[in-house]
Amino acid sequence: MDAFYASVEQRDNPELCGKPLAVGHAEERGVVAAASYEARRYGVHSAMSSQKAKRLCPELIFVPGRMNVYKAVSRQIHDIFHTYTDIIEPLSLDEAFLDVTENKAGFSLAIDIAKDIKKRIRKELGLIASAGVSYNKFLAKIASDYRKPDGLCTIHPDQALDFIAHLPIESFWGVGPVTAQKMHALGIHNGTQLQACTLEMLTRQFGKAGNLYYDFARGIDLRPVEPIRIRKSVGCEHTLEKDISLHSSAIIELYHVVTELLERLKRTNFSGNTLTLKIKFHDFNQITRSITQDSELTSMDKILPLAKKLLKEIDYESHPIRLIGLSVSNPKEEIKKQWEQLSLEFKEWDD
Repeated sequence: MDAFYASVEQRDNPELCGKPLAVGHAEERGVVAAASYEARRYGVHSAMSSQKAKRLCPELIFVPGRMNVYKAVSRQIHDIFHTYTDIIEPLSLDEAFLDVTENKAGFSLAIDIAKDIKKRIRKELGLIASAGVSYNKFLAKIASDYRKPDGLCTIHPDQALDFIAHLPIESFWGVGPVTAQKMHALGIHNGTQLQACTLEMLTRQFGKAGNLYYDFARGIDLRPVEPIRIRKSVGCEHTLEKDISLHSSAIIELYHVVTELLERLKRTNFSGNTLTLKIKFHDFNQITRSITQDSELTSMDKILPLAKKLLKEIDYESHPIRLIGLSVSNPKEEIKKQWEQLSLEFKEWDD
């Protein structure tokens, strides 16, 4: 979906259409959850502080988020998806992979399904969607982002390597700001330069992720569309009302985060062996620290001491804390399934 939260707000409030809009709170400690395309033209984007967003776009209109509404709309979108296929892997409320190799509607071309879904979402829900069509998840995701908003792009197998060669390295799955910076330091700025790297070099520099980068650069992604996604972690985070640098204040906030984390673990019936602490500083730089135990982390007595231990590793007296987050991951037993990769036949090239 294109600017999903903001688009829902503009749909439900026609007077906001065509105006720069941010979903979030305008107060000093607020953060932009989503920005309309009108706001993005000013450089406003999600996860930006509200104060910075207002400096970039003084006319910016803030509206509070309505998560219950976004979830309801997401369910409506998925109802449309299910009329074509039940092999759906949600990525978020507004994004999903669909395997339409065998589809309920009897279409012979994936591009025709994408066109039909886009048309129905616009007609039935009053929203704009973009779609990407290709023979694997990596390329379909790239294609879906390629012509936003209201985009439709196909990447044919015969064109994949050339398409990948022209991609900036930041467009590759799994390459965030830190990895991109390391790639740049190694002289890797685009797909062509990534394609020139050996598997040995990439795994030496990036560990297991190097295998993915090597395959992606060659248009290879064997991951199937998984209708049931296994939960890998549970976490929560708190943006603080004021930056803190005192040890006592940090411990109090840490206790509150652990309390919420335990509630989420209980609600999701999840347990894991690794605790990760995320700290975002006053300047929006952030770091994470992790620790793994033999026993599962399921109680305050187990989690809080570990969280305190991780916090001790961080210098926050000279770098005040803006946000504290905790997550539990590394479940001891994961459901393992055998999947068969389905091929997607392209009978003609159609953009």
